[in-house]
Amino acid sequence: MRLRWRKFVNAAMLSASGVCAVIAVSALFVILAFLVYNGSKSLDWNFFTQLPKATGEAGGGMANAIVGSLEIVGMASLMGIPIGFIAGVYLSEFDDKHFASLVRYTADLLNGVPSIIVGVLAWTLVVLPMRHFSAFSGAVALAVMLIPIVTRQTEQFLREVPMALREGSLALGASKWKMIATVAVPAGSKGILTGMILGVARIAGESAPLLFTAFNNQFWGGINEPSASLPVMIYYRAISPYDDWHRQAWAAGLALIALVLLANIAARMVLARGISVPRG
Repeated sequence: MRLRWRKFVNAAMLSASGVCAVIAVSALFVILAFLVYNGSKSLDWNFFTQLPKATGEAGGGMANAIVGSLEIVGMASLMGIPIGFIAGVYLSEFDDKHFASLVRYTADLLNGVPSIIVGVLAWTLVVLPMRHFSAFSGAVALAVMLIPIVTRQTEQFLREVPMALREGSLALGASKWKMIATVAVPAGSKGILTGMILGVARIAGESAPLLFTAFNNQFWGGINEPSASLPVMIYYRAISPYDDWHRQAWAAGLALIALVLLANIAARMVLARGISVPRG
């Protein structure tokens, strides 16, 4: 009797887990289906090459938003990745009980802070002193979001490097920094790179911080000027009363999700090759 009950509970829990998994995956496919169905009808060459038309005028594209997103995310990566990487190395290799715990807790806390709060922070620290919106201030906001992601991912993958590699390097007379640079980091490089790619994909779809910092621009914007971006353009187009702008919002959403999916696929491909181990 007890064996039957155990088999029943096991089958019931496996079935429940399977149903939940199907629901989770189905939600993703429903989103993708909506984007592909509505966005594919709106994607054309003009979308990638032309600027937005005037309000109420049909046609045009989002070339400025595509370039603006690449510009902002690129600058955010240049600022956030090195800081996050060095912080992750410190947490993994120089684990001071008190200060490291504080850094780790702060990184976890920043990961949970709503992105709109980060936007308000960047607006206060960058936009107000500069007295204007800019792509640079948007990059600062996204960099603040990227740093804790890269920090924790770098720490995690460095901790997976076997301790024997570190000990062997130190036993041969290498200094700690040389051991980190030539043994620990190369051994965990594939995982670290994966974390960086996923972090960049994470910030690429943020719109709230950019509303407070980069704002928007109907034309080409420089680094020190208000700049358009795909997430913000999706927001403005989606809430507009014009059907053609709704069409462009779907197209921009499909383009953005395609970039994020490509980044995730690239990260999975890098991770699938395993952790590299230097050979001397």
